[in-house]
Amino acid sequence: MPDAATLYEVCERTWPPAKTVTSGAWTLRDGAQGGKRVSAATALGVPDGADIAQAEEAMRGMGQTPLFMIREGDDALDAQLATRGYDLIDEVMLYTAPIEALTDLPIPRVTCFSIWEPLAIMKEIWAQGGVGPARLDVMERAAVKTGILSRWNEKPAGVAFAAIHGTTAMVHAVEVLPHQRRMGVADWMMRAAAIWAAEQGATHISVLCVTANKPANALYTKLGFTPVGTYHYRQEPK
Repeated sequence: MPDAATLYEVCERTWPPAKTVTSGAWTLRDGAQGGKRVSAATALGVPDGADIAQAEEAMRGMGQTPLFMIREGDDALDAQLATRGYDLIDEVMLYTAPIEALTDLPIPRVTCFSIWEPLAIMKEIWAQGGVGPARLDVMERAAVKTGILSRWNEKPAGVAFAAIHGTTAMVHAVEVLPHQRRMGVADWMMRAAAIWAAEQGATHISVLCVTANKPANALYTKLGFTPVGTYHYRQEPK
């Protein structure tokens, strides 16, 4: 079973920043406006105040508000940033499951399609959920990838993005249209992503979920995902 450290790397490779730079005590990311995951700095050790100042200057030089991802083991950094007045935002749970946990049921006909490049309707659904061109660019940067388009009641229902690093797939950007929710659409999309990933040789599937999103966390638990770690962000107050 992949551990938290493995899933941090899977996330990095399946949802890649535009540019990554190792500098001093940090891995710095240029997200090209693709969101927090691809823009946050991560520590390579236990940074001190001077190290934090260096990272802040570098991120401002990229045109980004200083933002740090706090992973397991980063307690000292978390405390330093809290003392400096940084806001804690978005605690995220990392989940994983054996691929066979989601490939045991056949997908109903014309319910899910594995498609890349994304169709116009896929982009439209993502856009309604706040996944715009910059995040589509993030998807393009992944090496082994697909999009999942779902239909329900003979109409478009949802989309998801899946990519693989090593033998672990990770699903990102799951969006279901409001009028198609609570009908099992996300369930079938996760299973479709697992079937695609198994065909590429993946042995595990993983997903990230903000802990405040109770329905999504309940879905992943129901599907057999196991929580293996967390992270959160510290952002400089605006």
